[in-house]
Amino acid sequence: MHAAVTEEQREIRRTVRDLLAKRAGPRETRAAVATPEGYDTDLWHRMSTTLGLPGLTLPEAYGGVGCGLAELALACEETGRALAPSPLLATTGLAAPLITALGTEGQRAALLPSLADGSLTCALVVPGVSLALALGLTGDDADGSWAGGGRAGGVQARTADGGWRLYGEAAQVLDGHSAGLLLVAAHAGGFARSRTLLFLVRGDAAGVVRHRQPTLDLTRSQASVHLRDVEAELLGEEPVDVPGALAGAGRAAAVMVAAEAIGAARAALDRTVDHVGTREQFGRPIGSFQAVKHRLADLYVQVEAAHSLAYCAAREPDADGGLGGLALAAALEALRAVAGETIQLHGGIGFTWEHEAHLYFKRATADELLFGPARRLRARAAERTGLFGDSGPPGGGPREGAGGIRGDGAGGGRDGDGGGRRVGTSWPSARV
Repeated sequence: MHAAVTEEQREIRRTVRDLLAKRAGPRETRAAVATPEGYDTDLWHRMSTTLGLPGLTLPEAYGGVGCGLAELALACEETGRALAPSPLLATTGLAAPLITALGTEGQRAALLPSLADGSLTCALVVPGVSLALALGLTGDDADGSWAGGGRAGGVQARTADGGWRLYGEAAQVLDGHSAGLLLVAAHAGGFARSRTLLFLVRGDAAGVVRHRQPTLDLTRSQASVHLRDVEAELLGEEPVDVPGALAGAGRAAAVMVAAEAIGAARAALDRTVDHVGTREQFGRPIGSFQAVKHRLADLYVQVEAAHSLAYCAAREPDADGGLGGLALAAALEALRAVAGETIQLHGGIGFTWEHEAHLYFKRATADELLFGPARRLRARAAERTGLFGDSGPPGGGPREGAGGIRGDGAGGGRDGDGGGRRVGTSWPSARV
């Protein structure tokens, strides 16, 4: 099923694709990730000023375009197709929704216009190693134990001289080394009155120490952020529903990451189709062999199914039924399957680290580590919809392999095929 695309949405897709085709090829991507920022700053400037991507979903009153999540998903599909490194996910997907939802009128007026035009980038600083849990994608942790739980560890906040001071650290912060503004999740009130709050911290503030970390996927820059008695500004006014706002941002971020994964999967599948159509074995292209056709047909169907689910979630971003998590799970599995087959079907050259196939494989693996795994995304969706009732699934936890919650074959089939027959016996007729 393909949802109708408006002329405006087609134009968004076309303009983003044209720009990235000129400025974000594999060679340009490898050069961009080697810069101190981890992305092409000139390309980001063009994406921001010419295309307006950072402000695509922000209100017009704050310099945004006022579009919906579906338009942003189309743009993300194109950035994922090119694997273009940029602060778009960290700034527009994670930070901007939180500032919009919780910030005071003064904070929104001061920050959102700069986020919309790309002159200011922002990173969400979440302590611990479970960004997906903090965003409500893989579990419900309303007490904020991922942020320190009021005990030692994480980031702690205390009042001093009428303001706030932060102390602590976070190890995996997307684009945290280059962001001009940090949005920090911290615990306040000690253990007895523990609560999670969000704070605004300037990236160059005294006491902030940031280091870019080596990562599996170089197109997803991460940093360690250390806060040593740093002056901070509370986002919004107490009382604030930080877990609820994080969950809302998580639903939007899930759609963005899913769209990026679908774009990457389609690009990898395109490359594979081109390769098997020209590589010959036994005097004929390997793409003419039925076994290869079956494998590619399976991948095509899996990517298209993930695409339909992702855009369904994009059109219902406020639904609390776990649709965003389901879309993300399907997209991550599709990218993982396509990336693996891309390496296999490219033969010996596909196993070299220098080949583009590994860029997609690393993106698939890193995204699932950051935002998954897929089985937990599905289990969380099952909890939200009450699939197993109040008592939960048999055995006290998500059932893996029964009813298809787990997608690794234990539920009656391998990844993506749902335990059914192979689909199609001919070459995929449509270009992905």
